[in-house]
Amino acid sequence: MINEPSVDVMIRKLGTEEEPISRYALCTIAAKRARQIIETERNAGITDSTGKDKELLVACKDIADGKVVIAKD
Repeated sequence: MINEPSVDVMIRKLGTEEEPISRYALCTIAAKRARQIIETERNAGITDSTGKDKELLVACKDIADGKVVIAKD
C-alpha cells in the first residue's frame, strides 16, 4: 500500500478545484505511467531492480511532483 504520496495529493495535482479527477482515473493514469517506466527500463537494458523503488511508486511520485499531466480530448 502506498501511503506517500497520498491519493488526495495526486488527485489535486491531476484535477482542478472545479473538476477533480476520480480515483479510477488516478489508478488508470498511474498504471499507464508505470508501464511507460517499465518499457523505458526494458529498452535501456535495465534488468536488475534490486534496491530501487517499484515502478508504480515512481509513477505516483511523478504524479505528486507534477511531472505527469493529463490531456483532455
